[in-house]
Parts: sequence; structure tokens; C-alpha cells
Amino acid sequence: MNEPWRPSWESTAVYRARVRGCLLGGAVGDALGYPIEFSALDGIRAAHGARGVTGLVTTGSGAVGLISDDTQMTLFTAEGIRQAHAQQPSGRLGADAFRLIRWAYERWLATQDYAGSPEKCEIGPAGGSYTGPRDGLVTEAWLFARRAPGNACLSGLALDFVPDPAAPLGPPGPINPDSKGCGAVMRAAPFGLTGAAPEDAFDAAARCAQMTHGHPTGYYAAGALAAIVACLMTGESIEGAVLRSLRLLARHPGHEETTAALHGALDLAAQGAPSAERLQQLGAGWIAEEALAIGVYAALVAPDDVERALLLSVNHSGDSDSTGSICGNILGARHGDHGLPHAWVERVEGRTTIAALADDLAATCGPR
Repeated sequence: MNEPWRPSWESTAVYRARVRGCLLGGAVGDALGYPIEFSALDGIRAAHGARGVTGLVTTGSGAVGLISDDTQMTLFTAEGIRQAHAQQPSGRLGADAFRLIRWAYERWLATQDYAGSPEKCEIGPAGGSYTGPRDGLVTEAWLFARRAPGNACLSGLALDFVPDPAAPLGPPGPINPDSKGCGAVMRAAPFGLTGAAPEDAFDAAARCAQMTHGHPTGYYAAGALAAIVACLMTGESIEGAVLRSLRLLARHPGHEETTAALHGALDLAAQGAPSAERLQQLGAGWIAEEALAIGVYAALVAPDDVERALLLSVNHSGDSDSTGSICGNILGARHGDHGLPHAWVERVEGRTTIAALADDLAATCGPR
């Protein structure tokens, strides 16, 4: 009789470190970019020197290491995925799992509606359909902060839509069908952390992105990031992960904008001599495919120098916290938490909660 396969201690430790790295890396990139999110490159350099920001800097409130809505939504995504996998340990995520993730987003929405007043927080039918217990992230007072959330995320979650896992991807979704802002892609990395095949991570991330962003480019960019992270979790190179995501994109109608943006990142990285001016050829990052391309480009040009890549990803005129968080998700999944700049990790808001959530996700979804 054959003994059941059991993962080695080493493979389990590597997996756990990569899950931690992805979530913490995204938070670090977010915290680097958040204070300069709406600043032009010239203004960043005037305020912080010719190299721009070279580490965590204070926000307008004087705090250091604050995360934005990007990390907030990423964490609630991870919480919803963990709950979904606890109920459905194997196989592709289905409608019941998407409902759990939708409820997680409703809990995030409550933190925005009651920002600064967690003791007054009410979660229930008035804000959606969630009537479950108040536990987990929604009990964390530091998450009750409104950090420039995207309009599509707020308006989309005001409507109770759960995607049909059997419906074809391709046509615009019913929620904000013209929106392809980066609010869907910046929260998508956790779908790649579950051990699912890249194509399944792509599908789940794209469908859950439709809860707020109905434009195909908006949800395909989310799917592509999840697929890239899924590939990195198995040890693929960043370039190999991007190439595989491009093959997945090619299966779906309406993929052209996302595909072109990723090809642009690959081509620009191959030219060498990275700079902020060169990075800005990819756009500003306010829309999904540009944010993905910028985060990917920064990771490609400095795959083994996490600090350099993260600084490149945020020092530009545009959505610096989103591009930084995407770059951090990618590099964290590749290197694990031990490969992140520890001096920055230690100063990131909520890092102990982020690490604990990562460990819970790894324990629920990890190798068996």
C-alpha cells in the first residue's frame, strides 16, 4: 500500500515564506508609494533629492509606513480566499467561494464607511448581504482608515454582484462596465498564493475583479497578476511567469490592451538602463494595464535587488502606491519575506497582522 505523499519541511517553509513575502512585499511597496501617490516626478525629486524617495517617508499626517487602500483590499481578499478554501479545500473556486470573497469586500467597505470609528461599524444588509460574525480583519482598528479608495471599488461594492463561474470571460461585466482602473489588479495577488494552477488563479482573480471593474482590461490585468504570482510560487523566473500569463491572456477575447502592456514591459526591460523616465513610457499606472506593466517592469529590471526595484516602481508621476504594491507582490512571491528589506518591513503599518494572515492563508491552502 502506497503511503500518502507529504510535503517536505523545506517545501512547506519555502511556500510559507513566499506567501508572507507576497503580502508583506506588497505592503512595503504600497507604503513607499503612498506619500507620493499624487506627486509629479519633478516634485518628488524637489522634495526628496535627485533620486526621489530612497526609503519610507512621512505622509501629510507625519506618520511613516502607512499603507493605502491597495493593501487594505489585498488583505481582505486574502481573508476571503482563506475562508473559501477552508470550506472548499481543493479544486477551482466556485460561486460559494466567490460569495465569501464578496462578503470580505463588504467588510472592507464597512471600514471605509466608518473610517476612524470602528466602534460604530455596522455590517449587514444595508451595505450588502453579509450578516456573519464580526471577526478577523474587521476587528482591526488600524484598518478603519480611508486612504483614497477608488470610486469603482466603492460604487461596485455598493451593488450585490457575485460572478457566475460558468459564464464566459470576455464581454464587459455588469458592474462599472467601462472601468479599467487599477483598483482590481492591485488587490489580485492573493489568488496566486493558494497553490492553484496559474490558469485557475487567473480565472478566479478575473471573475472577482468583475465585482467592481467590468471592463475586460480591468479584470484581465487582475487575472494576469494572479497568474504571475502563481508561477512565481512554483519557482519560475519573473520573465517566465510573465510569458506564461501572456499565453493565458491569449485565450480570451478582448485581451489586447493587457497583452500589449505586458509586451511593452518586457521590451523596455530588455533595453537595459532602467530609469524613471524610461518607466514612464509605460504610463502613469492609474489604469489597470499600466499599473501592471510598471510593476512588472520594475521587477524585471532588478529581479535580485528588491530595494532598487521597489524604489524604481514608486518614483514616477502617477499611482505610485499601486505600482509599488504590485512590484512588491511579485518580488515577495519570488524571494519570500526573508528577501525583503527588513528595515522597511519593520516600519510598515500592521505588519504583524499581515504576517499572521499570511501564515493562516499558507496553513489553509499550503502543500498537502
